[in-house]
Amino acid sequence: MEVNNVSEVVCRVRYVKISPIKVRRIVNQIRRRSYEEAIIILNFMPHKACGIILKALRSAASNYTQIFNSKSSKLIIKEIRVDNAPFLKRLCPHAQGRAFPIKKHFSHIYVKLGFED
Repeated sequence: MEVNNVSEVVCRVRYVKISPIKVRRIVNQIRRRSYEEAIIILNFMPHKACGIILKALRSAASNYTQIFNSKSSKLIIKEIRVDNAPFLKRLCPHAQGRAFPIKKHFSHIYVKLGFED
C-alpha cells in the first residue's frame, strides 16, 4: 500500500497464479472507468481473473477509506496494469524419453485509484 498523492492510493497483488494474458483482457474492459462501474462489470463477467481483480479493487478502495476517512464512491481507476511475474518451469514427459517444457505463469496486478484531474 502506497500513498502517491493527496488523493491517490495504490494496491499491489503479487504472484497470482494466472497468466497475465488472461488478466489483461479483463483489465482492458475496466481501465479509466469509475470504481462503482468497474465493480458492476466485474461482478457479471464469468472469468476467474474477475474475482482476483475485484479483490484488488476493493482492497485499494478500503485503503482509501482508511487513509482519508471518506467514502470511495467518486473514485476512478487512474491506472491498472498487469505485469509478468517469474514463472515455474516444469517438464511434461513425451514419447521415446523426450520431455517438453511447460511454463506455469504468474502475474503481478497494480491498481491506482484517485479522482479525475
